[in-house]
Amino acid sequence: MLPSLFISHGSPMLALEPGASGPALAKLAAELPRPKTVLVVSAHWESQHLLLTAGEQPQTWHDFGGFPARLYALQYPAPGAPQLAGDIARQLNEAGLPAELDTQRPFDHGAWVPLSLMYPHADIPVLQLSLPSHAGPELQTRIGRALASLREQGILLIGSGSITHNLGELNWRAGPDVITPWAKEFRDWVVEKLEANDEQALHQYRRLAPNAVRNHPSEEHLLPLFFARGAGGTFSVAHSGFTYGALGMDIYRFD
Repeated sequence: MLPSLFISHGSPMLALEPGASGPALAKLAAELPRPKTVLVVSAHWESQHLLLTAGEQPQTWHDFGGFPARLYALQYPAPGAPQLAGDIARQLNEAGLPAELDTQRPFDHGAWVPLSLMYPHADIPVLQLSLPSHAGPELQTRIGRALASLREQGILLIGSGSITHNLGELNWRAGPDVITPWAKEFRDWVVEKLEANDEQALHQYRRLAPNAVRNHPSEEHLLPLFFARGAGGTFSVAHSGFTYGALGMDIYRFD
């Protein structure tokens, strides 16, 4: 059975400058059974209620600005999975989680950037599930649990965000060996609570974790972690590191 994953997707430039994350993602993909489909909850699709991509061939969305032209030339032409999207929407509705289909939504970079490093041939169907970020961690845990059975069907469930995400305090010149203490303290606290399976503390991270609001001025980049945890089982760290001093690049798996 496939695990669920939480991937810190970093800057969009990860697609061109993968650093240590690229080999870690490629290794992880090589170790896993080949998925029939990938379902991604990305920090970059916030919504009021649940939506699922249902297009036959979603476009690659370069949903960012100020980067080199070669980044905008990249495409990730993975097919969609409209029929499966309908099945998953029904499964969510039966769990009391109303979901609708979106036939126009393209793949945002929270989905296609890490997938381009895991499955570069773009030959595995991909779905995206939106993030009702206003509802906090508890809803994401509930959604993950409602979809956990998909792992038994060969569907890889991924939460794509970032273990730390304060872009205003990054050091854009820092090398990978520079780690900001306030970011490391928060990351270490989250890992400790994940290892202890302390759901109550994790759900209350903004009140309990050191430097929580400093690391996440808004919640959307951490919330996909709760989806991945809810959908999976035993926690382990697949990759750990920082870029730009305070942007966590951790990858977690839940078997």
